[in-house]
Amino acid sequence: MSDVYIPGVRSRFNSDQIIEGLMNVERIPRDRTEQGVENLRVQRGYWQEIGRRITSLRDSARFLYSFENPFNERLARSGDDSVITAVANRTASEQTFSFSVKQTAGADRFLSRPLDERTTRIEAGTYTFSVGNDEVTINYRGGTLRNFVETINNRGRDKIAASLIAVQSGKLSLLIESKIQGAENRLGFSADAATLAVNIGMMERGNDTRQDISITENTVRKSGQNSANININNGALITPPMSTASLPFNLTVSADSPLVLRLETQTRVETGEALNLAQPPSGPSVPSGGSVTYGGITVENAPSTAPLPEFTPPAPPPRNDDMGVLSLTFSDGTSAKLPAISDSNSFTARQYNLTEVARGKTIVSLNVENSNTHREVTIGKVEVLDPTSTSGGLRPLNAVSTARDAIISMEGIEIIRPSNSIDDLIPGVTLNVRGVSERPVELRVTGNVEAVKDAIISFVGNYNLLMTELNVLTRRDERVIDEISYLTPEEKASMRQRLGAFASDSTLTTLRGNLQRTVTAPYPTSLERELALLTQIGITTGGSRGTGYDPSRLRGYLEIPDESILDAALETKMPAIKELFGNNTSGEGIADTGVGFNVNELVRSFVEIGGIVSLKTSTIDSRINQDERRIQNLDRQLAAREQDLRIQYARMEAAYARMEQLSNSLDNFSQQNRGNR
Repeated sequence: MSDVYIPGVRSRFNSDQIIEGLMNVERIPRDRTEQGVENLRVQRGYWQEIGRRITSLRDSARFLYSFENPFNERLARSGDDSVITAVANRTASEQTFSFSVKQTAGADRFLSRPLDERTTRIEAGTYTFSVGNDEVTINYRGGTLRNFVETINNRGRDKIAASLIAVQSGKLSLLIESKIQGAENRLGFSADAATLAVNIGMMERGNDTRQDISITENTVRKSGQNSANININNGALITPPMSTASLPFNLTVSADSPLVLRLETQTRVETGEALNLAQPPSGPSVPSGGSVTYGGITVENAPSTAPLPEFTPPAPPPRNDDMGVLSLTFSDGTSAKLPAISDSNSFTARQYNLTEVARGKTIVSLNVENSNTHREVTIGKVEVLDPTSTSGGLRPLNAVSTARDAIISMEGIEIIRPSNSIDDLIPGVTLNVRGVSERPVELRVTGNVEAVKDAIISFVGNYNLLMTELNVLTRRDERVIDEISYLTPEEKASMRQRLGAFASDSTLTTLRGNLQRTVTAPYPTSLERELALLTQIGITTGGSRGTGYDPSRLRGYLEIPDESILDAALETKMPAIKELFGNNTSGEGIADTGVGFNVNELVRSFVEIGGIVSLKTSTIDSRINQDERRIQNLDRQLAAREQDLRIQYARMEAAYARMEQLSNSLDNFSQQNRGNR
């Protein structure tokens, strides 16, 4: 049935098959060109992968010696994170400090008595709150407790906040708090806010206990060897060495009094010899010898004399450094020393709890007893106050916390700051005060060893990935792949497709050799006898068991067989390791040698703009474009050729059909003639 010919449906001579066979022969150049394009695309992908590997290696190499290198990173480690922590930046120096935290900074947080939310209503009015010198005024239209809280939070301007706390079942207490820490940032209430605070049991009215102690010529009592040089300037009392001054005031301190004494101190230390306070005696007063006048002539008597022995000044007193210069005198004649101050070139605020010092006695004076021989002590802005009282004489009834400064001691020097975050004490270090400590806590600023180690391991890893790519592409030995045990079967299959793809490319072979020589060469460091090679910090170039490579075949990989060797080197030789990867030997401040520097210089020409990888891929792209244009031309030629063949075979079929029709006509004519006979 398949041999039956149906005109117009099936070709008598199988023209389609013949044409297809002829066209397959014609398409051979075109198919070869298309396969070449696919091969070029694969090669371009290989070069792009090489470029990515080189870029990764270059980035990790530059990171080890650039201005962002991890060798300059710093870590601050605290002996007790619950007391003090710190964050160090790259400008910090490696050093160790001892801190004690006497007081953390806090902000005012005041709580009302329990309120019934259903019946409590906040009346309309002008509610003014203050935080330090800043005021927040809220014109409230009246409403519920929750609405009042929302209004405060919306208009608090990052100064104040409010919340409701369920302290009892079915009742809520209103909490109003300052968002700014520090003793100078007290939370105050005025206008309708003060009335509200009293009405809801948050505050009570009391007397303003603040008392300023005046420093004037009339109030200061001077004494001591150098009392003549005691000076008062702009309300500050300046006591030179070996002098004593007293500020009289009268204050009775009860046993449970919250009163504190606040003052500012400043010191100036002489760097020369001790002051010689002894002066030569003036001697006796000798009267004039008189004169005689006669006849207009005056004759003066010879002056009287009182010969004095030569003055020999006493030896200067031995140097005395005593920071316990402040004391209080009581009405019973006793006195008590205040905690020692510390040297400071500018005024530093200090605060003393009078209850602990006075113990129920009446204070009659504040004394500055400067027995130092080389130190001038200045006292300024002395005041006594109740730290729990707010402006306007209001006293909190339920203070959750009170505004206070952080008080810490660094190496025995007392430091006061209004915030628990202190960034102006140690250059490059931000301290975070967290809790009070009974004993000193050590804070160490060190290099970031882990960051350096991670950077070195990253460099080794990127180097090995590039070396793997180069070994696979430039060699035809499958053992190169079999030696790498960490690859999955799919990854090994992919590598076998790339095996030896650029075996004849000397560029990559040369790069591989140069990389091996670069990482094994010695480099000058400050510890050149002990450290000049990567192997001296535990980075080897030989095979080792357990690292994923066959130890019998060395392909130029870097390995870290024992991380403890690297760890020990980082702990003891960090500066030299930094120089090993990037060192400045010219004195110009810029690295000019080292493993990282030389690796970067070696591979830079491959991945920079217009570099070798870019040139290779652009050349391949040009060939691909040429071949694709050739394929387009061949497709047009093949289409025309196929059309031509179909026309020719169609004509042949038509001619044959006409001949067959004529033959049939002749046969019919002959048969008719024979029938007529």
